[in-house]
Amino acid sequence: MQAYTEYKDSGVDWLGEVPAGGELTKLGSCLSPFSEKNHAELPLLSITRELGVIERDIENQDTNHNYIPDDLSGYKLLKKGQFGMNKMKAWQGSYGVSPFTGIVSPAYFMFDFTREIDPAFFHVVIRSKLYVSFFGSASDGVRIGQWDLSKPRMKEIPLALPPLPEQTAIADFLDDKITKVEALVGIKRRQIELLAERKQILIQNAVTKGLNPDAPMKDSGVDWIGEIPAHWEATKLRYLGTFQNGISAGAEYFGSGYPFVTYGDVYNNSVLPSKPSGLAKSSSADRVNYSVQEGDILFTRTSEVANDIGNSSTCLQTIENASFSGFVIRMRPVAKLLNPAYSSFLFRCAYISDFFAHKMNIVIRASLGQEPLKNLPIFLPSINEQEEIVAYCKSESERMNAAITIKQNQIIKLNEYKTTLINAAVTGKIKVA
Repeated sequence: MQAYTEYKDSGVDWLGEVPAGGELTKLGSCLSPFSEKNHAELPLLSITRELGVIERDIENQDTNHNYIPDDLSGYKLLKKGQFGMNKMKAWQGSYGVSPFTGIVSPAYFMFDFTREIDPAFFHVVIRSKLYVSFFGSASDGVRIGQWDLSKPRMKEIPLALPPLPEQTAIADFLDDKITKVEALVGIKRRQIELLAERKQILIQNAVTKGLNPDAPMKDSGVDWIGEIPAHWEATKLRYLGTFQNGISAGAEYFGSGYPFVTYGDVYNNSVLPSKPSGLAKSSSADRVNYSVQEGDILFTRTSEVANDIGNSSTCLQTIENASFSGFVIRMRPVAKLLNPAYSSFLFRCAYISDFFAHKMNIVIRASLGQEPLKNLPIFLPSINEQEEIVAYCKSESERMNAAITIKQNQIIKLNEYKTTLINAAVTGKIKVA
């Protein structure tokens, strides 16, 4: 891309030279504080780090975590085209030019523009990574995540301000480029989702259909599974091992002592970490009764989402002196009927979560008991065939994971390109029109 024909020293180290036709000013000379209340009839807005100013969905409890008072007359008016910020989170980039008219928290700052400034240009400049760091240096505090913005220091933040037509041209240019980059990122993310889905399908087919497409088949007796290889044993989990709920204890029991397998250790990993995240003051009896041995399969008992009930993690290596959480059920296979690596693939399949979510009619915030877990249908090949399936699943997982990594790196490069392009355009290092 072209550069401007003439530059001048900005006097600001990080900015360097700026186009000679523009002006170097400060935020204090461009913004005028605005505060107006008593507009409770207007919609509620939020000012976020990710998107700037958005309309607040007061019905969605997942995204609406902050308390909303019955009397909104004290909330501040934020007009379309004004600059608003969450002063406690300005250091994170929680600010932007509002595309809406509504009301926001009384703790927020609002500003009118006092200069000829294209709001779209100012929005993309002020939300660039360069300026987020400036708001960080202009904020103070001791509580993590709650640093208060200093207005005097904010006013001193420098702003390279080109003539109004150039501001509009930069804003239009970046809007076009950012839209295209984000569309590409969206495509890459969808490709990652499809690769992950493909991996799960390949694994599920392997552990429910086997690897020989010509093998004689029989009805599994489970409608959403269909047929299974005729030589596989159709059984229930209750006949493959013993079951044990984990330890339920008070807060004083945790925080120090011996290794303790937590709900998160199980929920987040198909293979149990060799070093659990928790510690517990377990007794010698606890460490015997609630031990974690090679081959054990641990299942989560509770979840906010029905499809997450019964997530499992398989222990591939005995964890000495460990015990496990009361939010978990341990299944310990007997007679070496299950290859541990095979278990790590089998019990993370979608058909397992489908069984708990649909066949048991589990609702939100349900708790899985031993009896439903014992009734889980299992289709069991021989140990030798399990080993063959494990080798296949590992190979396919590695292949899919490698493809996913390529896509993830492409997303990183695209986001780096977007950041570099924004920084170059808003500081005048490239001429866009």
